Amino acid sequence: MATVKEIYQVVDRMAPFATQEGFDNAGFLVGRGGREVKRILVALDITLPVVEEAVSLGAQLIVSHHPVIFHAQKSLTDETVTGRILLALAEGGVAAICAHTNLDAARGGVNDCLARRLQLGDIGMLETAGQDAEGRPYGIGRTGTAHESGLGAQAYARFVKERLQAASVRFEDAGHPVCRVAVGGGSCGSMLKEALAAGCDTFVTADVKYDQYLEARAMGITLLDAGHFATENVVVPKLTEDLRQALPETEVVISQVHREVYGGV
Repeated sequence: MATVKEIYQVVDRMAPFATQEGFDNAGFLVGRGGREVKRILVALDITLPVVEEAVSLGAQLIVSHHPVIFHAQKSLTDETVTGRILLALAEGGVAAICAHTNLDAARGGVNDCLARRLQLGDIGMLETAGQDAEGRPYGIGRTGTAHESGLGAQAYARFVKERLQAASVRFEDAGHPVCRVAVGGGSCGSMLKEALAAGCDTFVTADVKYDQYLEARAMGITLLDAGHFATENVVVPKLTEDLRQALPETEVVISQVHREVYGGV
């Protein structure tokens, strides 16, 4: 039976932690590395309900995308949200491994899953950051051809909303058909110039700021914001399946309590 640290090594081979961004805090963040794991719970975020779900399922480990510890903690009490989550993990005997920007950039990670969910063809990297220790290129964002040529921005926004089961999709319409698409799971609105330089007329991402819509309009690129959860949660089924294949003696399940945190009309 695999230990927490051995499962960390499995995740590291899938999405090397050495490739994470400098601001990030991905890795083995909570628990005892030598503890054996019978059951893993996979979720985009480690929230208190997710921890309670793990405990109720008898899971010894949660593998998530977003780090449960991101900023430095000067205390560990039940008076903060993070403190309550960390205490619940420790008291429940549940470890946490979080693969964040390393999973964004990895082959088969967040952005590949997003590109495939949107049925892009001829998928390539939007930005190549380098090569990992095994010589595999990695980088944030993907590019590809739209599943159907000639769609307008509104029609494409409807398609994106349906494919991602997004609560809503905000968009800036540059007034041309959607042909060549860039995608960036999560907050990638700062990559508009890279998308344009890659020959893309449309960019699908999340957490877009007002000034980024203005910038997109000036640049003549259609910009869609499908929400952080919707553009990244696409990786959870793939990560779950990869863990199942790599760890056949370990049960791996997807969280049923973690979902989009806001609604839309």
